[in-house]
Amino acid sequence: MGYYNSSEPKKKQKGYFASSFTGLIAGALLVGVVLPEFTDADITAQNTTESVESVTNSNLQNVSAVVTTDVTKIVDKTSAAVVGVTNLQKAAQNPFAPAADTESQEAGAGSGVIYKKEGDSAFIVTNNHVVEGAEAVKVTLSDGTELDAEVLGTDVWTDLAVLKVASEAITTVAEFGDSSVLKSGEPVVAIGNPLGLQFSGSVTTGVISGTERAIPIDINNDGTEDWESEVLQTDAAINPGNSGGALINSQGQVIGINSMKIAQDAVEGIGLAIPINTAVPIIQDLETKGAVERPSMGVSILDLSEVPAQYRQSQLNLPEDVEGGVVVQSVSPGSGAAEAGLQAYDVIVEMDGEAIGNVLDLRQYLYNKTEVGDTLKVKVYRGGDTVTVDLHLSESL
Repeated sequence: MGYYNSSEPKKKQKGYFASSFTGLIAGALLVGVVLPEFTDADITAQNTTESVESVTNSNLQNVSAVVTTDVTKIVDKTSAAVVGVTNLQKAAQNPFAPAADTESQEAGAGSGVIYKKEGDSAFIVTNNHVVEGAEAVKVTLSDGTELDAEVLGTDVWTDLAVLKVASEAITTVAEFGDSSVLKSGEPVVAIGNPLGLQFSGSVTTGVISGTERAIPIDINNDGTEDWESEVLQTDAAINPGNSGGALINSQGQVIGINSMKIAQDAVEGIGLAIPINTAVPIIQDLETKGAVERPSMGVSILDLSEVPAQYRQSQLNLPEDVEGGVVVQSVSPGSGAAEAGLQAYDVIVEMDGEAIGNVLDLRQYLYNKTEVGDTLKVKVYRGGDTVTVDLHLSESL
């Protein structure tokens, strides 16, 4: 898993996509980014007080200084809203061990951000891979207070999850900023729990290295890209345990949820975070509905590239110049696809006039450019001829 796993041996790990992100460690516990701009030379001390105390009869003196900087102000404002998230699962059962030994144990730890307090409840956003497979979840506040958490909803496509805890001990709620106005080189701060709660509340600084980075994701670990995630790139140090933590701008606003890092021997300083503008609608759906409302066609599909060449002509009757598309494997009864007349072995090549070359193209178009209730014009090859149908999208949770 990308997040800190207490059972993993302490040896160097080669890069991999922990939350199904190929070639990346989806740091189920990543963070530590931001504000490399704030160097010693750049820091302007404010409200600095000094006290001098004589030491015995010598000329030695102890000088103490209270230094307030832009970074410390950000940390003071936001750090209490960043929490530890512990994933508890039952260990493999030992038939010779007493029953008490089969209780849930820590399987991994990550970070989370308190974004809302309402009545007796407070709400926390974290990564899906931080709580994935959990039988119970614990949240640890910055002062060490431990709370039982309820998982309200998770979304594997965006790697987000929302938790609910009792609000009595909650004192700080993070403020969301606007990730659409971020610029490369802009200083940022990251707060999280690298390597678990031992280093809780760790602060790192860096800059935004790039915006709108597209990262391929293999959700089911079958070696094929299932999704492409748009993320922010930062040069902050991202470590296991920081996933779900906060990436913060110079105004102390959360502009990203730290999610993963590129973990390769030849790579250094590439951390990735989910833009908060992308996360907000997902968070709202997970909090209120327990899942993300997305449109559904009602078909099971397969990349045309996975169909051997001889079958493209013998069974699909495709012209030789058709190299891209999505094969309909089956159609769900009563679905929009069924009502539109789609059939098994139809090959989808266009949606609303936009070329569809593979399953990733289809999902990206469907999830990013359409809504439940929309009607699509779907162009397919059927028996060697092209057919265009109007397909009404229903809700799929």
